[in-house]
Amino acid sequence: MQLNLDPTLFEEQQFILVRELVQNIRVKLQEVGLSGEKLEEATASIAFSVASTIDDTSAIEVDGKEVHPYLTFRTSDEALTHCGENSYTHEFVYEALQILSGKGDL
Repeated sequence: MQLNLDPTLFEEQQFILVRELVQNIRVKLQEVGLSGEKLEEATASIAFSVASTIDDTSAIEVDGKEVHPYLTFRTSDEALTHCGENSYTHEFVYEALQILSGKGDL
């Protein structure tokens, strides 16, 4: 696999991933009966937590072994795209929430 540095494409891919995560979290919470403000707060909290874990902004350690995720996106059968540093998916959570609640632009 070839590793390509393309911050613009990477950012686009990150946002699509976050929007999908937020949407899936929201649907699952609705399925268990959450609605209104509780739904929005729980969705935001879970999405931000998951995104922060992906971004390596929260410590991950089990039995003395540290784990440091580094996000890439497969952009072809032969290539992975990265941004040259840790991902920053957590920065897109609020925007994705706004869009999915109909308060932002697609």
